Amino acid sequence: MPSARGRGIGTRAQRLLADYLFDHTRAERIQAWTDCANLAEQRALEKAGFVREGVLRSAVWRGGQWHDSVLFSTLRAERSGGAAG
Repeated sequence: MPSARGRGIGTRAQRLLADYLFDHTRAERIQAWTDCANLAEQRALEKAGFVREGVLRSAVWRGGQWHDSVLFSTLRAERSGGAAG
């Protein structure tokens, strides 16, 4: 919905989900990916603490053609209050 865009809702949801997973599971790494053209989602992931790792070339078939995706991750040790190991 256009009225919900640009308000930080996606960033907050992604941050809360990552924090929840680190708090309640043994996950060491959480990853996300999005279309290379989706700059808003890339910014939201970075604001949520995810690090851009690289481009997955021709990773998604959509609309009759292959699209590149950008891979992001966050590690337990990188989160505030997180402990390695």
